[in-house]
Amino acid sequence: MFSDNKKTICVYCSSSNNLDEKFYICSKELGEKIGQNGYNMVYGGTTVGMMGVIANNAIKNGAEVIGVIPERIASFGLKHPALAKVVITKDMRERKATMEKYADIFICAPGGFGTFEEVFEILVAKQLGYHSKPIIFLNLDGYYDYMLKMFDIVYKEKFAKEEMKSLYYVANSVNDIFSYIETYKPQEYVHKW
Repeated sequence: MFSDNKKTICVYCSSSNNLDEKFYICSKELGEKIGQNGYNMVYGGTTVGMMGVIANNAIKNGAEVIGVIPERIASFGLKHPALAKVVITKDMRERKATMEKYADIFICAPGGFGTFEEVFEILVAKQLGYHSKPIIFLNLDGYYDYMLKMFDIVYKEKFAKEEMKSLYYVANSVNDIFSYIETYKPQEYVHKW
């Protein structure tokens, strides 16, 4: 049974088994550090890709891990068998809400469309004042560089205020993530209207 006496890190990341090895090496390190630093974890609940590697290594290093998996994905036989708790949801919308409910911290590791969709919802929720939890992009080997350039255009063209850069932190290494978490202080944002 999952215990909630530790802070829980939500990890958004890829479920692909076809990535460059560097992504799995980084995933192993991230999972190890989650456990070694005394955190629990919530994630998408599968055994595949970066998701599976992070979960396996978090468990090996003492983290309790919750998997939140939609019925459709669970039906593919991808549900991780060694988790402290598994939540089966009706769909992706319910999955995201459930993951958010458990999370104290959000890490967005490299991923595809699903990862982007998950983290953008959390960013907007923070912008609108629904939460004040840390959001970290793991920019392994410049993976998020083009997205961050797009963010710069958003600020330049005034679709968002420059101070919104403080909604998130860009980490270039796993160690950088945990240094940021340890010093994180929530702040209030000026209402956008």
